Amino acid sequence: MLLLIFISAFLSNPSLLSLSLSQEGLYLHTVKLSLDDPDSALRSWNDRDDTPCSWFGVSCDPTTNSVHSLDLSNTNIAGPFPSLLCRLQNLSTISLFNNSINMTLPSTISECSSLQHLDLSQNLLTGELPTSISDLPNLRYLDLTGNNFSGDIPASFALFRKLEVLSLVYNLLDGPMPAFLGNITTLKMLNLSYNPFAPSRIPPEFGNLTNLEVLWLTQCNLIGEIPPSLGRLKRLTDLDLALNNLYGPIPKSLTELSSVVQIELYNNSLTGELPSGFSNLTSLRLFDASMNGLNGVIPDELCRLPLESLNLYENKFEGTLPESIANSPGLYELRLFSNRLTGELPRNLGKNSPLRWIDVSDNQFSGELPGDLCEKGELEELLMINNNFSGEIPASLGGCESLTRVRLGYNRFSGEVPPRFWGLPHVYLFELVSNSFSGGISDDIATAKNLSIFIISKNNFSGTIPAEIGELENLVKLLATDNKLNGSLPENLANLRKLSSLDLQNNDLSGELPNGIKSWRNLNELNLANNEFSGEIPEEIGALPVLNYLDLSGNQFSGNIPNGLQNLNLNLLNLSNNRLSGELPPFLAKGNYGNSFLGNPDLCGHLERLCNNKDESKSEGYLWLLRSIFFLASIVFVVGVVWFYLRYRKFKMAKREMEKGKWTLMSFHKLDFSEYEILDCLDEDNIIGSGSSGKVYKVVLNNGEAVAVKKLFGGMKKEGGGGGGGDIEKGQVQDNGFEAEIETLGKIRHKNIVKLWCCCITRDYKLLIYEYMVNGSLGDLLHSSKKGLLDWPTRFKIALDAAEGLSYLHHDCVPPIVHRDIKSNNILLDGDFGARLADFGVAKVIDSTPMGPKSMSVIAGSCGYIAPEYAYTLRVNEKSDIYSFGVVILELITGRLPMDPEFGEKDLVKWVCFKLDQEGIEQVMDTKLESCFKEEICRVLNIGLLCTSPLPINRPSMRKVVKMLQEVGAADNQMKGGNNNNKDGKLTPYYYEEDASDQGSVAAAS
Repeated sequence: MLLLIFISAFLSNPSLLSLSLSQEGLYLHTVKLSLDDPDSALRSWNDRDDTPCSWFGVSCDPTTNSVHSLDLSNTNIAGPFPSLLCRLQNLSTISLFNNSINMTLPSTISECSSLQHLDLSQNLLTGELPTSISDLPNLRYLDLTGNNFSGDIPASFALFRKLEVLSLVYNLLDGPMPAFLGNITTLKMLNLSYNPFAPSRIPPEFGNLTNLEVLWLTQCNLIGEIPPSLGRLKRLTDLDLALNNLYGPIPKSLTELSSVVQIELYNNSLTGELPSGFSNLTSLRLFDASMNGLNGVIPDELCRLPLESLNLYENKFEGTLPESIANSPGLYELRLFSNRLTGELPRNLGKNSPLRWIDVSDNQFSGELPGDLCEKGELEELLMINNNFSGEIPASLGGCESLTRVRLGYNRFSGEVPPRFWGLPHVYLFELVSNSFSGGISDDIATAKNLSIFIISKNNFSGTIPAEIGELENLVKLLATDNKLNGSLPENLANLRKLSSLDLQNNDLSGELPNGIKSWRNLNELNLANNEFSGEIPEEIGALPVLNYLDLSGNQFSGNIPNGLQNLNLNLLNLSNNRLSGELPPFLAKGNYGNSFLGNPDLCGHLERLCNNKDESKSEGYLWLLRSIFFLASIVFVVGVVWFYLRYRKFKMAKREMEKGKWTLMSFHKLDFSEYEILDCLDEDNIIGSGSSGKVYKVVLNNGEAVAVKKLFGGMKKEGGGGGGGDIEKGQVQDNGFEAEIETLGKIRHKNIVKLWCCCITRDYKLLIYEYMVNGSLGDLLHSSKKGLLDWPTRFKIALDAAEGLSYLHHDCVPPIVHRDIKSNNILLDGDFGARLADFGVAKVIDSTPMGPKSMSVIAGSCGYIAPEYAYTLRVNEKSDIYSFGVVILELITGRLPMDPEFGEKDLVKWVCFKLDQEGIEQVMDTKLESCFKEEICRVLNIGLLCTSPLPINRPSMRKVVKMLQEVGAADNQMKGGNNNNKDGKLTPYYYEEDASDQGSVAAAS
């Protein structure tokens, strides 16, 4: 009988053939079968081997052949954590870094009694941290970074006996910062960064961790002051408290951290002066306290340290930069922009150190640039915008071939630019705007092959534009306005196929425009105003597909206006004050371009009287005949309309009588109209919008009020979801959209969510009746000729209204509701431009489940608005709505669509980040917005970029977004009331944040 049982098991499980495989090998082979291994990383795990010691990722003790280490990092395996590993009694190391281990971490992990090193970082684990993990008696290293753990850190973590490394970075832990971690005195590294903890103070108990070498609490929602007890951490080498809400002074006790190598305190609200005692920090190499409210002077004792990186930008420091900073032998980064520093830069700056990045923009520095800035040949960024520097550019900088970004604008530089400085081979951004430079553009510019943005406006440059510029195939922007350039444009300028902006206004340029400019397929702006160009306007200009700004005024162009200009979608056209003649093309004769042709006396068209008033008498001969024909046609038309109306009314009455009794009415508010009033008005004349799911009508009721009626057709829709225009939800059953709409709007009430009056259902279609919004959708208004109605205060009000509506859905509805299709077309505007969220056809209620957010079977949303993680995980949560709302903010600020051919492969978010980095806020703001609101716009832009952070954990909640927007509004009102504390009364130019490419808040968000 036993033999039969054995044979049966033998035949049903061929793996039993491997009778020689050790017991530990059998455990591991079972683990292999429990995991998804798409890349066959475990193909060497052969059950016919004697031991698993030769298997990939497995290490054994050479004496006993017992498995003591398992490392399957970066193998793309998936599945739940294999608890069977705990059967390996001598297993001391498990590393499953960067895989797709999912579900929860089981409490049976405590059975891995020999475990010393556990690395499960960058996986998909969810749920709460298991309390039993602290039962592992020998555990020294625990890394759970980059998962989706939530809830509190268990109090049992205080019981770890030997733990040296605890890393919980990038999870969803939202309890308070636990003080009991101060009991794990064996800790050498504590990293809790990037978790949405409840607002908490830094526990003073952390000062008990006297063995601690690394303390990272970045972006942990910390508040309050830095506790002086941290000064007891004598072994600490790395302290990072950045991106929190800490306030108060920097405690003097931090200068007692004798072993510290780097201190990062940036992006808090710290105030006061830097404490004395920095001379104690002899090991300090990096000090970053940027983006705070610190003031006073930069201490000389800080600058005497062997610093490698000093970041104090966006504070209120005054006085001079100590000369001693030039003696730091390892200094490679110096960022001091947006302070109130004065005096000259140290003469030897760069002579003794490998300077790589220097940014002192937006201060009050003066004097000449030090000649040794690039002595070590490593300088990459030279950013000196908006100071009082004077003199010439040192000739030595012409040999600094490592430079990639040069921004010397808004200073008092003069003299000629060194010839070799024009031709720096790796520079992609070269900006000298608003100085007093003179001389010509050297033909050495031919070697600047990487040049992308070239801005030399508002100087005294003279001479011709060298032909070598036409060889710079990467050039995107060429801005040289307000100079004394002369001569004609080089013919090979037409070779610049990537050119998007060419602005040469207010110079002395002459001659005809070069041939071949049709190759400027990416040209968006062409401004040649106030020069002496002559000849005819090339017909090729009409073939430029994305040109929307054309200004050729104040020249000597002659001949006819090319008919091809009618093909362009221009926001601005100015051909005034030339010598143009002939007939005005019909499309250009519209009122939109009423002032575009002034000062061309020989130009004929509808906007002016015909040339020399000729043929007037001949015209009168036809006038009587035309009037007669028009009168007869009018009579025929009126009779036809009356006849058609009577027939149509009769048809409608018959249809109404036929359909009486077939309607089911479901109301959500008290109604003073009937469904028949709605039915009578559902004709083509009242359509105000349509999509793949149906049509929208405007219906004026008998009481004079108007409602909007969405008519949804029955059956299955294969083309897309509930709004048309970019929606990408495929195969959606229309009934689901209808049910989602009434389930959502029927039970919620908020001033910033569109009101659903009622719904009507019949066999063929369904009707949803909403309050009517006079100004339509934000998208339609913002991207039309009417966007001039949307000044900045109005746009800000719309953003705040929409944020409050979305915050209500996320935080005040139980359970929370995710809209899933936030976009400008789904934000409707009333007569006072108050905003309301609409179109809840794909909205979802978020169920609280232990497994976290549910996945959807399809992607809902609209191109350009979809959060990156939603597109590949299909997980529904509030963070995807917040990303979409951030795109709407960027839309309001830029006036651009989320997807635009001008962006190339980028979307609006990436385009904004790129523009900020390359050119600053001016090139991002909608030209319709007034510059006086620039500072407020900058703050709102920063909120938009935070909302569109690629990492969901970095996006603020909608409640936080509302608060930030309200603070912006309050700060703006205070500033208008005369309480601006800026010393010189100027707005801080926001585009300097983008120069802090590693530390600034914009860069961090993007």
